[in-house]
Amino acid sequence: MTDTTDDHPTPATLPVERTCPFDPPPAYAELRETCPVSPLKLTVGPGDGGGWLVTRLAAARAVLSDRRFSHRNELIGLPIPPPFPLTEYQPPAAGPGAFIKMDQPDHSHYRRLITRRFTMRGVAELTPMITRLTTEHLDAMARTPRDERPVDLVAAFAEPLPVRVMCEMLGVPDHVREPLSEHLALLSRMTYTVEELIESCTVIGEALQKLVAEKHAEPGDDLLGDLAAGGKVTDEELVNIAWALLGGGFDTTANMLALGTFALLEHPDQLALLRERPELADNAVEELLRYLTISHLGASRAALEDVDLDGSAVRAGDTVVVSLPAANRDPEHFPDADRLDLTRSTQGHLAFGHGEHQCIGQHLARSILRVAYPALFARFPSLRLAVPAAEVPLRTDMLHYGVHALPVTWDDEA
Repeated sequence: MTDTTDDHPTPATLPVERTCPFDPPPAYAELRETCPVSPLKLTVGPGDGGGWLVTRLAAARAVLSDRRFSHRNELIGLPIPPPFPLTEYQPPAAGPGAFIKMDQPDHSHYRRLITRRFTMRGVAELTPMITRLTTEHLDAMARTPRDERPVDLVAAFAEPLPVRVMCEMLGVPDHVREPLSEHLALLSRMTYTVEELIESCTVIGEALQKLVAEKHAEPGDDLLGDLAAGGKVTDEELVNIAWALLGGGFDTTANMLALGTFALLEHPDQLALLRERPELADNAVEELLRYLTISHLGASRAALEDVDLDGSAVRAGDTVVVSLPAANRDPEHFPDADRLDLTRSTQGHLAFGHGEHQCIGQHLARSILRVAYPALFARFPSLRLAVPAAEVPLRTDMLHYGVHALPVTWDDEA
């Protein structure tokens, strides 16, 4: 393990205890001020490498853009307990096509195959589809009789909308969408049994293999169809690409949509500002991304060689966890960082990571949020929480932070 002499405090555990649903655990602020690159206790890890926690934005960006820090799954230790008890920990290397957990040149090879669909121009072509699906879900929600309210916004709107958008983009038919959603949701939990893991991986794998076979027979004008028709990837690679995109796209945008709505309802001055100044919509999305940062467990990397990181001696084999929530609240970069301010400059936030592994779906997520937030509040001007804020169940037990449910109600408009 990493040396923890007087120059290095005793390794801390990853902070998880929150005092406010919208703020990171308070321990991050203290670490950012007193020890911005601090020793971190790993629960399990490959080899005997130590752990480090980065809490300032400048150092975070440095790690995420430095190829001396690897994204390979088999090299990275865990700062939280594994989903089920393990006698030893040896995570598998990424399978062919699972580009998210690869380094260069493999990462770029696969990413180039799909980038066109995820560029700003490519995503702009999806705006009519995103708008149509948003309207469909809001129409269905509006038809809810008064005596059947409150409505869970997560189940009615925030969760199904991004899932449908992603499925239409990739070419995943409706009958496959539900089982994929159910089992990918299980794998986004921080705890599950070995039996649940096997069942979910089996269902997802079989569903995607069948889908790939269908794409070969009838490619269609969608991302998976393009890849199947292009012949540049094997079936195994195509299954893993689909798994990576669906796994990364289902859970994240849904949580941002629900948690962002919760935050705006609890900050009525900012919600009023958004309603009064529609031109703020783009910046409002960026500020909500910064302020809430649903990737609450951070981004982990493994040092491939010894690195001096802000004066700390990171050794080859060490795991470095970049706290994205802490970095996005860094007062050196964002003045009054703990305040939600839809008018602030958000340039440089790390909600989607940074560097060559920055989230490939960031433009798609932004597009969904830019359409969904204004449409929701325009359709339901009197939208409000149906329970006290303290009773909203928080997703502290999941890989991505958010709310498990958001009970809301509204007045019927004349």
